[in-house]
Amino acid sequence: MKTILIISPHFPPSNLAAVHRSRLFAQHLPSFDWNPIILAVHEDFYEEKLDWNLHQLLPSQLRIEKVNAFKTTKPRLIGDIGLRGFFQLYKRAKQLIEDEHIDFLHIPVPSFYVSLLGRWLHHSTGIKYGIDYIDPWVHRFPGSDKIFSRHWFTTQIAKFLEPIAVKKASLITGVAEGYYKGVQDRNPDLVEKCVFAAMPYGGERADHDKVESMHLKTYLFEKKPGKIQLVYAGAMLPKAYAPLDRVFTAIANYLDIFTDLEIHFIGTGNSANFATGFNIKPIAQKYGLWQRVIFEYPARIPYLDVLVHLNAATGVFILGSTEPHYTPSKVYQGVLSKKPIWAVLHAQSTACAVLAQAGAGVVLEFDGEADLDKISKTLRGSWQAYQNFSLQYDFPKVNKTEFKKYSAENVTAILAESIEKASAMQ
Repeated sequence: MKTILIISPHFPPSNLAAVHRSRLFAQHLPSFDWNPIILAVHEDFYEEKLDWNLHQLLPSQLRIEKVNAFKTTKPRLIGDIGLRGFFQLYKRAKQLIEDEHIDFLHIPVPSFYVSLLGRWLHHSTGIKYGIDYIDPWVHRFPGSDKIFSRHWFTTQIAKFLEPIAVKKASLITGVAEGYYKGVQDRNPDLVEKCVFAAMPYGGERADHDKVESMHLKTYLFEKKPGKIQLVYAGAMLPKAYAPLDRVFTAIANYLDIFTDLEIHFIGTGNSANFATGFNIKPIAQKYGLWQRVIFEYPARIPYLDVLVHLNAATGVFILGSTEPHYTPSKVYQGVLSKKPIWAVLHAQSTACAVLAQAGAGVVLEFDGEADLDKISKTLRGSWQAYQNFSLQYDFPKVNKTEFKKYSAENVTAILAESIEKASAMQ
């Protein structure tokens, strides 16, 4: 069996969404003859609240190596865990590669800065490495065009560092093709000497089974007779607010049509641990929807608690972005919660195909910023279609053959095959 080193600075008990990518890969890689070793920063140096229940989801034989990092300072100058633990991660990774004959190095990003470890370790040890884009690195945030702003500096740094990080990579993967398409465009010489592969987040049914066995309870909301309670769980992307505004506009304009609806936004605040850092509430208040139709619980809650609330809800609400590449990872957990999904997504998002193939929900598709008005014009009809769909929804009839393609095991199979191809390239 070959050995793969996965540098994942955040790992359980970290409750950040990205940790599950590495966790699920580590769980299923042994089935494809790859023995994973996780290299993470010790949880004492994390800033977010810890979720020790996540350890119950880890394979019992998984080897996890941990290093120290520089602590955050006051005032907080550097928060990124990849930067604070960069040299410690490099030192331990180099030692593992040289002493234990590691066959491949896998680096999921963000933290984006750890991708530079691949280039450095390749130079010092010769190991082949891959970078997995959970988010694009070179990315235009709102405000990126304002010279000398924080986002402008972040974009300039990304443009400078990314070519250095990917130059010697043997494998570039991403949640969808759009996540690394920009890398190919900016680095055309990579196309001939590097393997590229799209790997969706995927879902893990065992996680939901574990929740059922733990008998966890909901605590953010209670079921209300006659109400259709939908849950949106996860952060809000900067370019998701424009679609959200159109959704709220339509609900406010046709409030009599939406009297049975409640949408509960969980973990959508401006800080993971800030219980009053509301992002949705001000917009809901603007349209007179706050605590009538729209509810928000800003702080991030543990992953297993999210699954509990999904399982308790009537259905799942998913909101996309004006960017075509964005593929919400929550789609897979939504399907596995066995609840009907109502989604507003960019027409080019791969999540549209996932839901259509599985037959797991109703999707209002729009074509980016130029097509935002379609949301406010057609939301009423989409909601009525969802109501009819949910009345007939029967999870056993979901196309599990199609949805199985997006299981964590099958996604890991794509990774394993891609690593083999990258390893064989000269």
